[in-house]
Amino acid sequence: MWNTLRSNWLFVLLIVTAIVVTLVALMNALRSSDPVVLSKTISDSVWVPPSLFSDQKLEGEERKLVIYGEDLIANTARYFGPLGSVERTSNGMNCQNCHLNAGRKNWGNNYSAVNSTYPRFRERSGTIETIYKRVSDCFERSLNGRAPSMDSREYQAIEAYIKWVGKDVKKGEKPIGSGIARLPFMERAADPANGQKVYTALCQTCHGENGEGKLNLHLVTYEYPPLWGEHSYNIGAGLFRLSNFAGYIKSNMPFNQATHNDPKLTNEEAWDVAAFVNSQPRPQMDLSGDWPNVAKKPFDHPFGPYTDIFTETQHKFGPYGPIVAKQGK
Repeated sequence: MWNTLRSNWLFVLLIVTAIVVTLVALMNALRSSDPVVLSKTISDSVWVPPSLFSDQKLEGEERKLVIYGEDLIANTARYFGPLGSVERTSNGMNCQNCHLNAGRKNWGNNYSAVNSTYPRFRERSGTIETIYKRVSDCFERSLNGRAPSMDSREYQAIEAYIKWVGKDVKKGEKPIGSGIARLPFMERAADPANGQKVYTALCQTCHGENGEGKLNLHLVTYEYPPLWGEHSYNIGAGLFRLSNFAGYIKSNMPFNQATHNDPKLTNEEAWDVAAFVNSQPRPQMDLSGDWPNVAKKPFDHPFGPYTDIFTETQHKFGPYGPIVAKQGK
């Protein structure tokens, strides 16, 4: 009898130990900046987005939802802008003003890796974020508004579309072309005065002399988005970080002229025009809840406090090499 009890206890102990080890591994994964799945693989070929025309497996109500989601991404202001038909809770920009071609353009801040890497732990919030949290952030920061309810048909359509866009990307993978290109640092700070010259020569034709953008013929949404002012993204948006905006500009602007492989601006011009645009007035946002671990703030987060000796001005405009070197140590 004693041998039987001891065997049973040993079996239970082994099971409990296995469970504990699994939970510890999972929590470590969740608290990292990597996907919940532990793979860090990056696909070795440039991502090819799916096509609604050729996707014969997408049928019925699911297909309708994805099509509606694409329209919501491409024409967000039609539904949520100042003259929106569903709610009037955003600034009039469209999601695809930041996520080009409705989130399907390589190096255009696309959605290829969203479904494969969420939920994930993000230092900005200090929490494990879902796709809904990510979409909400875009509404609250880039659209300077309020996100639709998680239970709404509109959010369900947006999520369905984002998941469909990344449906062929394996869990844990980030394809080449996802996100935004990273430009090499300059040895000097980015110069808003030089950036203004670039903006005047190459950007203001579409975005306006005062960054006001250009409304479409129906005055409901923007043909070209405002880059500053009350209808632009607020200070909490991802593009308010200079490295994000500079990389985005280099690969995509001027619009319909530049590509990642055939840019029209030099690295220096991209950094400088980003500095000029992000020096202009725009909506504010309470950022007190961002980066609860101050030491994890990015090198170009332009608001203190910091754990290093560098000023807000250097964190905003650079030069970034010394900051990154210090962080590396």
